[in-house]
Parts: sequence; C-alpha cells; structure tokens
Amino acid sequence: MRPETNLFHRHILTNGITLLLQQNSSVDLVAGRIFFKNAGSIWEKRVKGGLFNLLSRVITKGTEQYSSQEIADKIESIGASLGTDATNDYFLLSLKAVTSDFAEILELASEILQKPTFPENEIDLERHLTLESIRSSREQPFNVAYSQLRESMYQEHPYAISVLGQEDSLKSLTRSDLQTCHQNYIRPEHCVISLSGNISFDEALQLIEKFFAPWQNNYSSAFEPLKIAEVINNPQYIYTHKDTQQEIVMLGYFASSIFSEDYPALKLLNTYLGSGLSSRLFVELREKRGLAYDVSAMYPPRQDLSQFIFYIGTAPENTQTAKLGLQEEAERLVKDPLSEEELQNAKNKLLGKYALSKQTNSEVAQINGWYETIGLGVEFDSKFNEIIEQVTPKNAQEVAQKYFSQPYISLVGPQEIDQ
Repeated sequence: MRPETNLFHRHILTNGITLLLQQNSSVDLVAGRIFFKNAGSIWEKRVKGGLFNLLSRVITKGTEQYSSQEIADKIESIGASLGTDATNDYFLLSLKAVTSDFAEILELASEILQKPTFPENEIDLERHLTLESIRSSREQPFNVAYSQLRESMYQEHPYAISVLGQEDSLKSLTRSDLQTCHQNYIRPEHCVISLSGNISFDEALQLIEKFFAPWQNNYSSAFEPLKIAEVINNPQYIYTHKDTQQEIVMLGYFASSIFSEDYPALKLLNTYLGSGLSSRLFVELREKRGLAYDVSAMYPPRQDLSQFIFYIGTAPENTQTAKLGLQEEAERLVKDPLSEEELQNAKNKLLGKYALSKQTNSEVAQINGWYETIGLGVEFDSKFNEIIEQVTPKNAQEVAQKYFSQPYISLVGPQEIDQ
C-alpha cells in the first residue's frame, strides 16, 4: 500500500535524534537532509577557520568499513546521491534514492556520520583543493568586495570569514582537529533527520531506529560554546585596487536575524529591491540610467546578526554615480513608504518564489529540517505566508529607518572615489 501524500510526522528517538517525515507518494523517491545544529562555522575559533568545511569534505572519504572509492562505487551502483556541506549555522548530509534503494543509502549515511576515519591522504587532497578555491576567489572582484565588507562589519565575529576559512588556519588543521570536531559536534542529540518522499512513517522509523538508534556518542559534550563576539557598528570605507573592466560597489548595513519581528519586512524589502528584472534596483540603475552590468540586494538568513547589502557592478568611470545611486535608493526607503501596489507586488513575488522552492522532495526535506534545526520549528513554514502578508508600508518604512542609516562601503576595481 502506497503512503498517503502530505502526511507529516515528527518523532524523537531515545538518543535525542529528531525525525521529521513529509510523506509524498507522487514520485517513487525518498530525499533526506541530516542536519546537525550547534555546528557550522559560527562555532569555529578564528585559528581553526575552515574546520567544519574541511570536515564536510573529508567525512565521506573513508569509514571503518569502506574506503573512499568503495563509498563512491556504492552510491553510483544504486544511482543514488549523497553529499555533505557546512554552512555558517549548521552541518548537513544530503541523500536521495528511489524508495527501494533508500535503506541502502541510509545505512551508508549512518556509517559515514558515525564511523569516519579521516585518512591523511584525503585530508591533504581536500585541503589542497580548498586552498585553490580560496586563492581563486581572490581573483573575482565580487568575492573580494564581499569578503572585505564582511570582515569590516563583523570584525572578530565568526561570520567575518568565509566558511572555507583562511590559508593560515586551513594549513594548520590536523586529523586530530577533525576527530575532535566530529566527536564534539556530530552527535545524535544535535541531529535532525528530515525525510520527504514515498515512504510510510512506520517504514521510515524502522530504518532510522535500525541505523541510528544505537548511536551513542560517549565523548564529553561539555565543550565550551563560543561566545558570539559583540559587534560594534562602526561604518567604514574599504577599497581594493584591481585592474578589471568593472568596479564592484557594495553598501552594507547590519540587519536582524531570522528570529526578529523585523525579518518579514526585511525579506520583502530585499525582494522589492533585488529580485528579478522588475526589481527597483534593476529598473532604476540599469534600465533607466544604464549604470549597471549587475545590480541587486542580498539579505542572507542568519541565526545571529545578519547583513543587508546593496551592490552594483559598473563601468569604472561611473563608480561615483553608481555609489550615489545605491545610497539614494536606500534613503528613499527611509524617507518614503512603499505604495500599497509596490508592497503587494513584492509580496506576490516573494510568496510565489517561496511556493516554488518546495516543489521537490529534496526541497521539502531541506526547508523542514532547516526550520527545525535553527529553532523556529517546522510550524514556521505554515506561518510564513501569514507573517509576510501582515507587513504594511508603514512597517516596511520603519524597518528601513531602523537599519538603513550609515552604510559600510566596499569597492573593488581600478577606480577609487571619495567617500
């Protein structure tokens, strides 16, 4: 009997693992996202920067039972997918297989998470590849502009550096560092297993209990969590010279975490400014004034203090005009409320994109697991439309007034300008 569609289940195992299941029988697949909270680069000390990213790259390269090649062959032989990732706020293993093969890929995932061996040769290879990525990013003006803006704003806060880490910290990481990180952070009580697909709750629970219920991390979990450094708002101007064909200009403002009541209005302002060809920045600075090769806004969701960024890529001779254009658009939001029509268009666009982001089993597993992991709970998904619809033009203006004051300014390119 095929499971019903859109039934949701939540269950906590005796070892602390949270299981989430969204049943969906429309496609004969099961997708999974295995999250670990209290993990990610926000938990790294500066001297260990890049630790979680290196862990994510090496953890799949050998276990007590399988070599790196055997793991790759096993995944390929059943046509499944399995990968790992580290972000600022969590650590993640992703997997997907047809329903008949899901037990096999889930068993492999449990082996990878519980019994990695971290072979020295694989550590050296992945460290080398990561160093190449860091060096390559220094040749990309956008990445340089964002990196120096992030460092200027966050200072000693872990968000100040890339999840890849820095060359010095990455070179110093050892196999012992990876083992300690794994023991302290990849733990059953930190684990959220989010599944979506053609599998019943009883079948899913039986598999999870078989492969994960025996998992007991007996290492001390009484590690000292990092105290998030206090960030002082001290706007600065940073310029890096590069002989490029365009100038990158970024304005950065501190913005709220995802837990703030300001989050919905900031999401809408980001959509209004930077989402698509009809967005305010695109229309005003590219279409009408011809100032931009690329222009948009960013508001990354963060568990801790986030950023709201306006950016533009422009011809060097237009740098000053483009910077002033970005500032004018920020100031406009402070001085003048959006019209009802402008705000409604932004709501329609944001809610439409949100609905489209939940079309596949992988996307559903991702969003359910992410909300549970960061502490909002899966219920936040059902509230999202409502909290967005409740934002008024007055709310949006008040939020703009709260955050869009003096910006941090980051420039990369051949043309330095006056502040």
